[in-house]
Amino acid sequence: MTSTAPAKTAPAKTSAEKTGAHTEEAAALIDDARARIDTLDDRIIGLVQERMAVSAAIQEARITSGGRRINLSREMEILGSYRDALGRPGTSLAMTLLELCRGRA
Repeated sequence: MTSTAPAKTAPAKTSAEKTGAHTEEAAALIDDARARIDTLDDRIIGLVQERMAVSAAIQEARITSGGRRINLSREMEILGSYRDALGRPGTSLAMTLLELCRGRA
């Protein structure tokens, strides 16, 4: 026999519980900061997509003119720039961007 009783739902969490903060004031600050991060992430994703399109155009021009798809010396410059600006994790970020922008071989 199956039960027709409504399923129990968990009580709604407070802002402090959702954020891990110990006060509502801190929770409000965290909520606002997270909204800003979400906006920044959307912008970053858009910029990465734009970078991918520009990189594809560069690769097309290079290949069409008889060159190679990838310019390793340029990639080394980019790696160095990210490392200089962001430290060692910047190198990993740059590698990820380069991988995304290389497209398919």
